[in-house]
This record gives sequence, C-alpha cells and structure tokens, in this order.
Amino acid sequence: MIAITQDFRGTDNHTESNLERQIKIKKMQLKIAQEGNMPCVIEAIRSQLEELERLGCDSQQDSDFHALMSLLDD
Repeated sequence: MIAITQDFRGTDNHTESNLERQIKIKKMQLKIAQEGNMPCVIEAIRSQLEELERLGCDSQQDSDFHALMSLLDD
C-alpha cells in the first residue's frame, strides 16, 4: 500500500509542476498581450489563467486530503 501511495504522490507532483508551468506561460502571454494593447486577447488569457489557478487550488486540496489519508493508513 505504501508503494502505491508513493507512486501516486510522484504523479501528483508531476501534475503540479506541469500546472505551475502552464500558469507561468499564461502570465507571460498576458504580459505580452497587455504590452501589445490587445483587449480581447487579454480577456481570454485572464479567463484561462483563472481556470488554471482554480485547478491549482483544487489540486492542493486533493494533495492535502491524500496526505491526511496516508497518515490514517499508517
């Protein structure tokens, strides 16, 4: 059971770093759109960025929950 939990955590960390990377890219895209004065693009990127950040919060809550559950398993 412990090996499965550790494998899951590894996958979860990979997902988190991928999500962080996507957020960083969106922030750079937003900055470029703002510098280029592209209001429609700015709005679209902000919407996408909000969704990614929401997923990040959900991921953190899931990670905390799984950490708590693994303590109960031990």
